[in-house]
Amino acid sequence: MVVDQGDATVGVRLRPPRHRLDRRAVAWWRTRLLLTAAAPAAVLGLLGALITPARFWLLLPAAAVAGAGLVAGALLPPWWYRLHRWEVTDDAVYVRTGFFWTEGRIAPMSRLQTVDTTRGPVQRMFGLSTVTVTTASAKGALQVTGLDHESAAELAERLALVTQATPGDAT
Repeated sequence: MVVDQGDATVGVRLRPPRHRLDRRAVAWWRTRLLLTAAAPAAVLGLLGALITPARFWLLLPAAAVAGAGLVAGALLPPWWYRLHRWEVTDDAVYVRTGFFWTEGRIAPMSRLQTVDTTRGPVQRMFGLSTVTVTTASAKGALQVTGLDHESAAELAERLALVTQATPGDAT
């Protein structure tokens, strides 16, 4: 990518964002996956215990859902931790997320509209927060999930100040 700076033309390399999420994000994702699998597995298991004629046909999917939840909880969070990155510079917010396909998004500071922080009950247990940056983009908001609560508050404050100081209406 080439950036024109008056008389000089400067080459800029696009690079992945530098910052990792908080390490506790792995435990938070793991807990979410296990809770998501536990609910249907428990319902199927309970029904299998109560309905004798269909016991096999209810306990089999209960075991499959529980097994899939355990495998997902063991394998996916460390993988996500290695993939997810974020960074904020004076010019833009960079976020990289993904599962099988990674998605890198860059939002220039001039396009930022709102900055929010959220903390769900499970996130609070792990001391984590999510910072959501709403932009003037059809693609939607950027989210940096799995940040330490204090870091998220500082990031939101910094972005809010930059958003206020940036001229224009972010459209």
